[in-house]
Amino acid sequence: MVDYSALPQNKILCVDMKSFYASCSAVMRGLDPMECYLAVVGQKERQGSIVLASSPRMKKEFGIKTGSRMFEIPNDPRIEIVEPKMATYLRIATEISRVFNRYVPKEAIHVYSVDESFIKVDGALHLWGDAHTIAKKIRDDIEREFQLPCAVGIGPNMLLAKLCLDLDAKKSGVAEWTYEDVQTKLWNVSPLREMWGIGRRVEKTLNGMGIFTVGQLARYDLEKLEKKFGIMGNQLYHHAWGVDLSDLGAPLIQGQISFGKSQILLRDYKEEAEIKTVILEMCEEVARRARTHRKVGRTISLGVGYSQDEFGGGFHRSRSIGQPTNVTMELYRVCLELFHEHYTGKTVRQISIAISNIVDDRELQLDLFDMGAYKRRELGYVVDTVRRRFGSSSLLRAVSYTAAGTAKHRATLVGGHKR
Repeated sequence: MVDYSALPQNKILCVDMKSFYASCSAVMRGLDPMECYLAVVGQKERQGSIVLASSPRMKKEFGIKTGSRMFEIPNDPRIEIVEPKMATYLRIATEISRVFNRYVPKEAIHVYSVDESFIKVDGALHLWGDAHTIAKKIRDDIEREFQLPCAVGIGPNMLLAKLCLDLDAKKSGVAEWTYEDVQTKLWNVSPLREMWGIGRRVEKTLNGMGIFTVGQLARYDLEKLEKKFGIMGNQLYHHAWGVDLSDLGAPLIQGQISFGKSQILLRDYKEEAEIKTVILEMCEEVARRARTHRKVGRTISLGVGYSQDEFGGGFHRSRSIGQPTNVTMELYRVCLELFHEHYTGKTVRQISIAISNIVDDRELQLDLFDMGAYKRRELGYVVDTVRRRFGSSSLLRAVSYTAAGTAKHRATLVGGHKR
């Protein structure tokens, strides 16, 4: 049993904008976000384009949701198909964060994603009322000023606020969970992937251990979980009990920090040289993201997804190296090794690259047989400085100007989609 009296008793709101991209596009067209039939797709001219967001009625009545394909959308005159306006969405998200700032200072706000934020309201209760009242005020302000729907989950920590949002508030609008609700509301959750922080792979492993509900996870032997999952097993166990000691803004799942990029290609790539071009561009981007945080990684992962013409499939493999890195060509070298070992010559449509086992980029172990290591690492930071100042397309590798390159085109996008 967990002694909840010794745990933080904060009041944290988790605010989620319902179908944010679709709702914004609906309002821009004078439509009711909750009543219209609207889907936001990456590119209207491509039948295989991915659905980025769909209105609630599209999800409920037609089953079209994020990740669906454009060709799955029925030919119905009520349905509107639109392309994203990413710059506009980001501006609206910024204005919404200013609404939060009316009730709490900026340091009490953590923007988790473009459509989801955590707000710690402990210090504002004497000004605006209890957490439930503040949640309703924020919800009313957003609806009145932006005509956008949202839901708010309230909890004593970030984890329970998020779980309350996903499992309760998205149905009722505003809901609150306390530690006393863990056994009655959280433990019954099944399948396990419905609990935030548990993906399909972890769920499959837990199922193999005889764990099918959150309650079973909470009552499982902690030592066995730690032996199977390491530190993550400890976190899974305590999260099943609703325990989260992380500060506002810290990752809810500690130890899972990585830097990665996944890209669905605009066309099928059949030539090996073209595939390598995209891999190099993506290594450049992943390395840049790591350098932005002054981090290096020891484990490099490459995922390749085959085209539907090949009946899908693919591979995902990782390799750890002795010296952690954030140098583009070092990532590329390992990715090429993985590619050559596992690629079967099929048509490629999706590529993902990531580095994990992250540590601070504070020290460099000198190698007497590689005196250029320091210069290669520093060169990456210099290139990043130039791109920050003059734009991401100011310095590109030559391969990006070939027919296979995607970086030149993607430099014109916001969040990977049209502005």
